[in-house]
Amino acid sequence: MKKALLKFLWIYVLYVAVFMLLKPVFMLVYLRHDATPWQWVEVLRHGVAMDFCVAGYLTVVPGLLIMAQLLTRRRWPQVALNVYMGVSAFLVGIICCLDMGLYGSWGFRLDMTPLFYITTSPGAAMASLQWWHWLAGVLGMGAICCGMWLIYRLTAAHLDVTPRSGKWRRGAPALMLGVTALLFIPIRGSVTVSTMNLSRAYFSENQKLNHAAINPAFSLLYSATHQGNFSSQYDFMPDEAAAEILDGLLFLPQGVTDSVAAPELLSTQRPDIVMVILESFSAHLLPSLGGAPVAVGLDSLAREGVLFTNFYASSFRTDRALAAILSAFPAPPTTSLLKYVEKFEKLPTLPGALRRQGYDAAYYYGGDANFTNMQAYLISAGFNPVVSDKDFPLADRTSKWGAHDGLVFDRALTDIREAATGRRRGVPRLTVVQTSSSHEPFEVPYTSERFAGNPRVNAFAYTDSCLTAFVDSLRTLPSWNKTLVVILPDHYGCWPEEVAEATGRHHIPLVLTGGALARRGVRIDRLGSQTDLAATLLGMLGVAHGQFRYSRDMFSPRAAQVAIFTEPSLVGIVTPSDTLLYNPEADAPADALPAKAFLRDLYSTLGAL
Repeated sequence: MKKALLKFLWIYVLYVAVFMLLKPVFMLVYLRHDATPWQWVEVLRHGVAMDFCVAGYLTVVPGLLIMAQLLTRRRWPQVALNVYMGVSAFLVGIICCLDMGLYGSWGFRLDMTPLFYITTSPGAAMASLQWWHWLAGVLGMGAICCGMWLIYRLTAAHLDVTPRSGKWRRGAPALMLGVTALLFIPIRGSVTVSTMNLSRAYFSENQKLNHAAINPAFSLLYSATHQGNFSSQYDFMPDEAAAEILDGLLFLPQGVTDSVAAPELLSTQRPDIVMVILESFSAHLLPSLGGAPVAVGLDSLAREGVLFTNFYASSFRTDRALAAILSAFPAPPTTSLLKYVEKFEKLPTLPGALRRQGYDAAYYYGGDANFTNMQAYLISAGFNPVVSDKDFPLADRTSKWGAHDGLVFDRALTDIREAATGRRRGVPRLTVVQTSSSHEPFEVPYTSERFAGNPRVNAFAYTDSCLTAFVDSLRTLPSWNKTLVVILPDHYGCWPEEVAEATGRHHIPLVLTGGALARRGVRIDRLGSQTDLAATLLGMLGVAHGQFRYSRDMFSPRAAQVAIFTEPSLVGIVTPSDTLLYNPEADAPADALPAKAFLRDLYSTLGAL
């Protein structure tokens, strides 16, 4: 019996030790210059309960197999235990290495997001990876797997557990079952009403220290078990109380209707609309917004057109941005709306609203449109055609993401020119171009003299040059005087390489230009976000937009000035007087009621779809 208990203990301690040792490794990679020795200790101290929890989950099966060894002299329980330990070591290695590799780009511990990307389009999901990423991942995974297996073989595997005789014949398995059942305590995290959750790791104002304390396997498990049943998530208050708090902040007060804004900025009532969604651009690239002189072409368009200076991205990834831009639906912090076809099909969309006004709608993207269910979403939204990588010759798909931005702009321009002279001549048209070249691995067919030594910035300069050439070509078309060009990024990207402050990460430009503009050289300082684009554009056209519940016309004096953005474990609410950053996984500040109300309302709405 002693050998059985010792074997059980060795296995549990092995899992705990691996998770604890990986925390200093994570800190060496991401925090080696930003943490004091005492903070290293604090990370271990605040994260150990979560390590105990995951180790408890992983030790349940070994506990039952050790109990089986106390019941039979056959070899199958030991063989099954060896197989289990090998598989679990492999999975721990994959989870920890994937988490370590993705954190640098994403800024949060592993959740279900990468699995969604991989299952919808493995090629696109892996396009950002270079050879050394693969090498480091394989070596890291091999080190973890082989290390765990070697320690197991040198310790627990050597303990030969056999059935007892006499009075212990039945007592020993029962005792082993009871010891295994005690794993419920570390798995639950306590004996009080509070169960294990991500907030147990939070102790510092430095988010990276909190992230370092989180067990990546627990983060993944927590995300996997919180993907559905949205109505029960963030149940801070009744729906009526949340709506009351949001009235006047996010929604118009009850009983107040927003009048349709007059199209003061337009010289024509039904312009052709060309929307460009720029991959990973942000305010940091535009001198007009206090950034560096990188996107000088876009900056010139902003100066001569209409620039919204206090505009924010809804989230941190393209799939979440698309739902915000085209459906005016805020990005939930724990998931992507595009995962749920049955839900996004029920949402109103900007192209759908324009089609009811007689518009055609076309979408252009150089990559795989199946990535993150984009194809299903775009077709459901009302786009026809949806042009993607498969519509370009194989010789043109030289980027890891498909066709480079220059070719995508050229294809869109050709179709715009043909639409202006074809059988649909005179029918207003919505054209959306989504770029992809300003994304890792930053391999573009262009070298800027200013940024020749920096591939990352050079890629942004390339997309900027393609955008400028595209708009210049639009100017030569007879339809230019009735064309409105709308330019905005999907989210902050890879330059500057790290922006610690959340509002700075989400600050993006919104630029209007085109011959259909009646006013030029305008700077608009009103607050807004991607979800406000639908109501603002429809308001400019004199079209009602009440179906877009989370969208506000930024030209309407009745609409509140507010921008809301989310990331995993973060909600930001920006108003003219204040900025609230709220982490729902950590202890809430006293003034977090608006953020709690927003989460309750958003997830209640998502659950009802």
